[in-house]
Amino acid sequence: MSKPLIPAQRREKIQEFLAIHQIARTADLCDLLETSEATVRRDLEWMEQKGILERTHGGAILSQRMILEQEYQQRVQHHPEEKKKIGELAASLIEDGDIVYINSGTTATQVLQHIRRDARITVFTNNVSAVMELGDPGFHYHMIGGEFQPRSNSLAGRFAIDNLNLIYANKVILGVDGISLKHGCTVPTLPESEVVRKMIERTKGQVIIAADHSKWGVVSNFQISNIDEIDKLVTDEKFPASAVDELASHSVSCLIAASEPNPA
Repeated sequence: MSKPLIPAQRREKIQEFLAIHQIARTADLCDLLETSEATVRRDLEWMEQKGILERTHGGAILSQRMILEQEYQQRVQHHPEEKKKIGELAASLIEDGDIVYINSGTTATQVLQHIRRDARITVFTNNVSAVMELGDPGFHYHMIGGEFQPRSNSLAGRFAIDNLNLIYANKVILGVDGISLKHGCTVPTLPESEVVRKMIERTKGQVIIAADHSKWGVVSNFQISNIDEIDKLVTDEKFPASAVDELASHSVSCLIAASEPNPA
């Protein structure tokens, strides 16, 4: 029989496992560490207090901090195919007659690009990138105004907030930089968080998050919503099945955007 690991050794192994897999079940950690479930739970509790991980029902996910906002052109290169399929599926949730808020970001831009050109809808957004790429979209499309944010190609500030206060939407579709059961949905900058929180506040209907699998477990600087404020998450096939179950327990419905089939 191998010698039992001391707490520091167990926690190091847990952290190594999460660095590879990002998510872990308590049962798997018990097998890995050859110890009891109660011991693993104590280790996870200690590690959560240190900010290393976030406990979930039946396990844990690695806590990943995103402090600085990346340039828009850098973010475009991350998971482009997943974002495209997510944008297509999220856009299909928009129905004729909707008034929709859509924020800035690469995934949100994909949502805007995939809205039907003959859709009888009205969109309000702070997404400057989409304006430059869409041309004439066919549907009613309004910029909310505000101060230009060069890193994110978006609009924010007092003027944007004042304009949002004049509008009620019945649906909001948002790209975010992090999703966490404990910390909710987060973005890296205060100006964007203020705009997005106001969009949610002024929506009398569904709150839909459009985000790829890499955003799960990430915590950025500013919270824009709790998990319980979300109605739907549109994500990709790499999103962990255990996370789908966790979100379902918070009444969040996960819609999975299927990848393109491989050619025969």
